[in-house]
Amino acid sequence: MARLAAIATAAGAFSGLFGVGGGTIIVPLLILWFSYGEREATGTSLAAIAVIAAMAAGAHALYGNVDPLAALLIGAPAVGGILAGTALQQRIPERAVAGAFAVLLVCSAVALVL
Repeated sequence: MARLAAIATAAGAFSGLFGVGGGTIIVPLLILWFSYGEREATGTSLAAIAVIAAMAAGAHALYGNVDPLAALLIGAPAVGGILAGTALQQRIPERAVAGAFAVLLVCSAVALVL
């Protein structure tokens, strides 16, 4: 229970600070600390981040940091990507999904540093 609270606290802090949390924090920790498979970690993370994202967006909206039109124009088409990505994930071996995710995280980190 304490480890889940630690994951939640880290995800909340990173979500508020940087707009990230689910994929970059929750998924790896569920895999490392709880031995979740990639698919289960992804699904669990997405369910948790729905709450986290709603709260973070609401907090940022209070400070005037949300462009509702841009949010809608980004969010609505993303639904198709979610459906396609979820279907694709079910067809790819979990190890390959985990490897691709690791590469994405490393590339993101390098891009941020440069």
